[in-house]
Amino acid sequence: MADTTYLDWPFLEDHHRKLAGDVSKWAAANLPAITDAPGAHKDTDATCRKLVKALGAGGWLRYCVPAAYGGALENLDVRSLAIIRETLAYHSGLADFAFAMQGLGSGAISTYGNAAQKSAYLPFVASGDKIAAFALTEKDAGSDVSAMTSSLEKRGGHYILNGEKTYISNGGIADFYCVFARTDTGSKGVSAIIVDADTQGLEIAERIEVMAPHPLARITFKDCAMPAENLLGGVGGGFRAALGTLDIFRTTVGAASLGFARRALDEATRRAKERIMFGQTLADMPIAQMQLAEMALDIDASALLIYRSAWTKDVKKGRVTREAAMAKLYATDSAQSVIDKAVQMFGGLGVTVGSKVEELYRDNRALRIYEGASEVQKIVIARELLKS
Repeated sequence: MADTTYLDWPFLEDHHRKLAGDVSKWAAANLPAITDAPGAHKDTDATCRKLVKALGAGGWLRYCVPAAYGGALENLDVRSLAIIRETLAYHSGLADFAFAMQGLGSGAISTYGNAAQKSAYLPFVASGDKIAAFALTEKDAGSDVSAMTSSLEKRGGHYILNGEKTYISNGGIADFYCVFARTDTGSKGVSAIIVDADTQGLEIAERIEVMAPHPLARITFKDCAMPAENLLGGVGGGFRAALGTLDIFRTTVGAASLGFARRALDEATRRAKERIMFGQTLADMPIAQMQLAEMALDIDASALLIYRSAWTKDVKKGRVTREAAMAKLYATDSAQSVIDKAVQMFGGLGVTVGSKVEELYRDNRALRIYEGASEVQKIVIARELLKS
């Protein structure tokens, strides 16, 4: 059973502690029927749709939007988002993905949208009736957003979108996309706009398969016309909206890795107690004990960074660029080390397709790249240090 002593840390409040228990009970009771069903990880489109519906019915997607639009809390609470992601990831990487993309995909609307935009989309995100997507990345503009080439041009009462986005999570199943494109040069020349999936000229050019299967696509936009009221945060407000959204959700990426790492430690501990080698259990061997100790240390260090970042955002209300980058960097990289140690303890079984630790290894690897690769987080941290 995953260690829950971190719930007593002063970063968290009583409602967070209750949330952690409630989500864990719900996940154990409801997720296996969806994620363990035959073919669930082959037809990920169908599985993610089911997960979004289930998460909506369970009330968990209400934490992805503000209370005025069907949410659980007055504003987005990073600690709640982190707890939900950590708990879901412990049980199922795909369930965590389905939850996270609802939050990330609609995050720019929650934080920078006007009342009409929020009313038109957020209640449906909370209920699970609409699937959201965040479309920022391009072939030559991943971590370097300044290299973006997709264009957005005002023509009368409409904006015309042209260009291409790639590695877009929920691509192909989303009902709407928050798309970032150029209205001018420089960082202040990026704008954001809401694009409904049925907009003429939007095409799913390619479905992309990755090591941890989930809906992912390359999307093209050819003369897509959206009403001017779909523009998010005003002309030139896209860069701010993108970074502000990532400021919230980068911390929760670390929380997902933390969930994976906790599950890996539990699996490894169980295996160490059961596996007999040379007349004793693996747990009796000092080398295994050292590995388990290192795993536990990395998990606690990650949790401290994650919940410090989340608390700072929730309580101090300012930017947490440095704190979020540290949380994501350390948690995602150290989780890979924790999971790798678990794989070693399982031996051949650990690299067998279908084993839980093998699944965790694939699930976590992508998080070291998504929403800013580990190397980029180091650049972010260094730049923040050099500002002082």
